[in-house]
Amino acid sequence: MSAPSISFEQALECAALWCGAWEAGELSDEVLADRVGELIASRDGARGFFVVSLPSENPLMDRLPEPLLMALRQGGAAVVDLTARNLAMSTAMVLAHGRTGAEEQRQGSERVARRCGDLLRQLDSGLVTARLETLLAATAGEGDDVSFLQRWGYDDQQKSAIASAVLAVAD
Repeated sequence: MSAPSISFEQALECAALWCGAWEAGELSDEVLADRVGELIASRDGARGFFVVSLPSENPLMDRLPEPLLMALRQGGAAVVDLTARNLAMSTAMVLAHGRTGAEEQRQGSERVARRCGDLLRQLDSGLVTARLETLLAATAGEGDDVSFLQRWGYDDQQKSAIASAVLAVAD
């Protein structure tokens, strides 16, 4: 039996509730991991989890309890893909917010980029390497992710920053 599909909005609500309960000590690492594992079984569920957890002041994504990390690893290529995309978008936004003087937003984007890099270093290295090579190629105008970077209108400086962030994950 497959899990019922969850909307992006429902995923946002669940992720916020569960992350908050975890932070308050009302949800164990194992129960949180089980619930997140169910959530990331769908693209919208995974997107919702990352939209809530990556920018949050909640320390969950800085601590990454082992059961949660295991659940995220089981998410496979879909989790790697979303994490790589979040790395690219948040890295580009660090520059965009810096240009407009939006310091609080810039710091938030830095937090997301750091968390994405940290998570990518702990996920399946083969999947991460393949995904980041595709993203890196796009920063040079080649491959499957070119349209992804174009869709967001990233300039050369932002693409260079994305390339540097990708390379930093490998170090």
